[in-house]
Amino acid sequence: MSEPLLAVEGLCAFYGRAQILHDVTFAMGAESVAIVGRNGMGKTTLCAALMGFTPPSTTGSIRFEGRELHGKPSHAIARAGLGYVPQGRRLFPSLTVHEHLKIAARGGDGGWTIERVYDLFPRLGERKRNGGAELSGGEQQMLAIGRALLGNPKLLVMDEPSEGLAPTIIEVLIETFQRLEQEGLAILLVEQNLGVATSLAERQLVMVGGEIALETTADELARDQELQRRFLGVEPVARETA
Repeated sequence: MSEPLLAVEGLCAFYGRAQILHDVTFAMGAESVAIVGRNGMGKTTLCAALMGFTPPSTTGSIRFEGRELHGKPSHAIARAGLGYVPQGRRLFPSLTVHEHLKIAARGGDGGWTIERVYDLFPRLGERKRNGGAELSGGEQQMLAIGRALLGNPKLLVMDEPSEGLAPTIIEVLIETFQRLEQEGLAILLVEQNLGVATSLAERQLVMVGGEIALETTADELARDQELQRRFLGVEPVARETA
């Protein structure tokens, strides 16, 4: 049996004495996986724990390609192969698109380059001299994704990438994520938007109260209206089928 790409076991996270994550356990290979849940369920804390950001303080195990990453600094986790697209994008308002990408670029042969990012997102190439604060929400998200890709990750962790974006832009992002997956990039998607989550990933992990309360599939989640109401507190959504 092959080693999973990412294996999380018994992960607990605390802000001071407040426990946010409770024995979170899951594993994934090269497939895309979505973690869905309402606000306040611990999804962003899980991202922070995976990427080694502090706070929170954590216990448990986070193995990537068999290598233990728990307790490692965030730069070491990034170099191990995890890329991160944070909620809210976290861009520098005064830096241009090109300056953001130059800072993130590692150089070397092969992999992701600035020009390849511009090929993926032509709009960024058109706006390369514009500052982060001058970009639309969709352009900011493209830049945040491009910045993460320049680390040449094997797994891309994305926290609420569709937040605040127009439906047409969300469709573009879904197509981009599907293209990246086809090129061999694994994606761990943290989302409240069920349409995005079920369009990208067949495996769906439902987070409730800082725990993985349920594992299901995109088809089952889209069909089960009671599950959507009970675990996610949302009105049912219809999943498009080919």
